[in-house]
Amino acid sequence: MATTKWAIDPTHSEIGFKVKHMMFTNVSGKFENYDANIITEGDDFSKAIIEFTADINSVDTRNADRDNHLKSADFFDAENHPKMTFKASSFTKVDDENYELAGDLTMRGVTKFVTLPAEFSGLMTDPWGNTKAGLNISGKVNRKDWGLNWNSALETGGVLVSEDVKLNIELQLLKQ
Repeated sequence: MATTKWAIDPTHSEIGFKVKHMMFTNVSGKFENYDANIITEGDDFSKAIIEFTADINSVDTRNADRDNHLKSADFFDAENHPKMTFKASSFTKVDDENYELAGDLTMRGVTKFVTLPAEFSGLMTDPWGNTKAGLNISGKVNRKDWGLNWNSALETGGVLVSEDVKLNIELQLLKQ
């Protein structure tokens, strides 16, 4: 079977995350610049080769001071580690729509194996004849596993920034 290359459609995709702030509200952010190398056998994603890279300097939480803090050595250390990468080792079907995406996530020079729930929305042809595929990847990671340790204790107890980071990744892929 022939291999198929897929590209992320950036106008219909988002690499997002949420982190609890002061233990009771979520702050949302996303990465603006990213790329992926995705290769399947035909249109079958079950054995897909998936490699993803995000530019740390493109982090956007709608607050320049917070974004600069995230890029600093307190968090991502973008000067020394400008990229976040993910290399999948498996994309396993759970049922008709649900999969598990497993692989190595590298941030700040630390690589950890993660398993994330993924929803495959199937294939569709857009009005211009392009074949598209939809993926929603969720889950959570503990930022401290990658050395993103900065925090501040609150006078009322607890901490300023949660250790858990919830992922919300919406991908529309374009068949090349």
